[in-house]
Amino acid sequence: MSKKIPVTISDIAKRVNMTTITVSRALNKPDLVKPATLAKILEVARELDYVPNAFARSLKRSESMIIGVITASVDNPFYSEMIKAISREAKKHGYTIMLVDTDGLEELEGKAVETLLGYRVAGIILSPVSDEPDYRPAYLSRLNNGDMPVVQLDRALHDSPFSHVVLDNYHSGLKGARYLLAQNPTLQRLLVLTGPAHSRITEERLRGVQAAVQESGRPVQLDVFAGDYTLEPSHRSTLEYLDTYPLPEGIFGFNQLITLGALKALRDRRIPHDQVTICGIDRLPFADVFGIPIACIAHDGSLAGSSAVRMLLERIGQPNKPKDRVVIVGELESA
Repeated sequence: MSKKIPVTISDIAKRVNMTTITVSRALNKPDLVKPATLAKILEVARELDYVPNAFARSLKRSESMIIGVITASVDNPFYSEMIKAISREAKKHGYTIMLVDTDGLEELEGKAVETLLGYRVAGIILSPVSDEPDYRPAYLSRLNNGDMPVVQLDRALHDSPFSHVVLDNYHSGLKGARYLLAQNPTLQRLLVLTGPAHSRITEERLRGVQAAVQESGRPVQLDVFAGDYTLEPSHRSTLEYLDTYPLPEGIFGFNQLITLGALKALRDRRIPHDQVTICGIDRLPFADVFGIPIACIAHDGSLAGSSAVRMLLERIGQPNKPKDRVVIVGELESA
């Protein structure tokens, strides 16, 4: 099957026997064209199934109505919630999003930035593959030197000049640990399943957990296993733990996929999930449908996504606006 060749303004001009200037004016500024001429051109455009080239039009006008979104975690339910909110908020202001999933790979993240710059998007919402202090991607200097508005979402590059929307990670760890300690007065061992060990998010959440244990005055053993905020490393770590140590009284997962990995490991070892006090950060999708009530520290992903768009639009309108920061606070939702 041959590929359909896009219809151009020149094709319409030949059919109606008019200049391309007249056809372009009719399609872009119809109020400047005589009604009879306009009607004829629009009729032929419909017959030929003409679709305007929005990208070419934006280049000609030196403006774009496209917002680039770069994410490393499309499979993360919390990120899906944020992306949906980004799309909805962008539509309210006449923008469309161009989404690129880097699959957590630095190389793909660099290519994503180059692609979006090539499309001359109006701005970029960026969730980097890492927020570790030594992660300094090559594209950073190009974004710093250019005039591209950038807002970071959830993860923020260390010491970067960009505004960002982040979660209140310290208090999420604090609230989750407090819940686990309050629910189980005999809790002595707490398995904490985290993201990358040197991630800012991991470190802040872990500091919150440690503070909760310290304020309790109880001799709680914290067994910390680092992962990468995906399901399988958490699953493997929990299996290894269960095969090596006695069943912990509590498990704290630092995001939904990590918590799901722990639940999968408990199922593999035929341990009912209600034998362990469990808390996670952010809601487990459809957990209530399957009768698995798990407490969590829930963040409003929709608020995070829409806040990122509004912040980006402010920077598009005011390029010299000082760096800004929005923090999304998590709240306990008990089982």
